[in-house]
Amino acid sequence: MIVKKIPVGSLGANCYMLGDEESGKAIVIDPGAEGAKILDLVNELSLELKYIVNTHGHYDHIGANQFLLQKSQSKLLIHQDDSEFLVDPKKNLSSLSISGKIEGPKADRLLTEGDEISCGKWELEVIHTPGHTPGGITLLGNGKLFVGDTIFARGVGRTDFPYGSKEVLMESIQEKLLPLADELEVFPGHGPKGKLGEIKASNPFL
Repeated sequence: MIVKKIPVGSLGANCYMLGDEESGKAIVIDPGAEGAKILDLVNELSLELKYIVNTHGHYDHIGANQFLLQKSQSKLLIHQDDSEFLVDPKKNLSSLSISGKIEGPKADRLLTEGDEISCGKWELEVIHTPGHTPGGITLLGNGKLFVGDTIFARGVGRTDFPYGSKEVLMESIQEKLLPLADELEVFPGHGPKGKLGEIKASNPFL
């Protein structure tokens, strides 16, 4: 089982590559930019990209979707409530970015609460954690949580962007994430990883 963090773009967003050596397949989570850099890592490990999963639809997490889709036979997945973010520069905030507007591609599969994403030995469950965006998700599997911009080691996702809600975000965290096992490793969209129990104890927003 392989987990590689790849900070990408001007905001240093965390892209994650999950590989399974036995099947030779890989998942890329939140390829926000620098698609060639991400694909080089996949190829260096002799893996084939099967899925691209966006935890939400902001530009710093979707910017390399098109490049990777063009260079592989992968499928793009995002929660149904963020599907329009992929094609709308105002919703994905790329209209405010110097990197240029993002107007696609569309998703191949729309996710909902409880869906599963399988890739070799990786078995990821979709947990709908809205608040940062309406369709924000967390991926739970193999002792790990990929939380996007829902929660960080010492912070929580911003809610001052359009379609954000502080109340909804905190409800997602309190009801969906905090009841999970303290031993789970949390991989956020920005910043360092940490154990969920440590985050519960030290995050000032909780």
